[in-house]
Amino acid sequence: MLLRNAGDEVLAIGQASHAWVSGQIARAWGNERFPAPAPHEAVCLAADQHDVGWAEWDLRPTLNPETGRPHSFLDMPNLAAHIELWSEAPDKLLTQSTYASLLVSLHGTALYQRRKLEDLSPSDAELVKRYLERERSRQDRLRAALLPDEQQLARNQRLIWTWDSLSLALCLPWDPHTATRVPASDGEVDLHMRLTGPDRFELTPWPFTSSEVRVHCEGRRLAGRYETPVELHAALCEAPIEPLAFTLARPV
Repeated sequence: MLLRNAGDEVLAIGQASHAWVSGQIARAWGNERFPAPAPHEAVCLAADQHDVGWAEWDLRPTLNPETGRPHSFLDMPNLAAHIELWSEAPDKLLTQSTYASLLVSLHGTALYQRRKLEDLSPSDAELVKRYLERERSRQDRLRAALLPDEQQLARNQRLIWTWDSLSLALCLPWDPHTATRVPASDGEVDLHMRLTGPDRFELTPWPFTSSEVRVHCEGRRLAGRYETPVELHAALCEAPIEPLAFTLARPV
């Protein structure tokens, strides 16, 4: 879950809704310098669904007792629960697209490879090691079934990472924001994004064909704080739905 500040209130944006923004960016992606993803639909599906493991958790998230609000993906304290969500995600896509399932698994391991094991407790470090081992075994099985172009697969994994990064920056918002190592026809480049108006962002260099791209998601508005998970879950069920729209604009 993403938590977007809204004055004294907060907008709770489900991970799956944020991933929907990633998918919309993916489908708009492509020009002479930034080729569209291929295989197009499988990669866009993976972008749409890269956080599918969170869908049920976001309906009944854990309560952060310090804030009286849901834990966000940034402060979720239970590493074992976090790993379980990522472990289940590729299976949820397997009957839709084996290629998309492989990309979601690769995205999860890319996230966990960034964790410094020396900063974790021995038990948590072991959880991370076992997760990475299981996912690499899964990836080997899926590769054997698909026989994918490995260079293209690596590019697509990096694109999923890029779209995830841009979507997070739009939803939270992070301003300014830089997406690093973005695949382009002339190698990897950095994309720089900055807020130029209400929910309007400039992105350079420009990776789309059209001069403007508009994307959508939705959040649930929460007010005050909640003392128990039961209170929080009831509030989420009854919370007003708030549509969100963001515009990415080509620099003039």
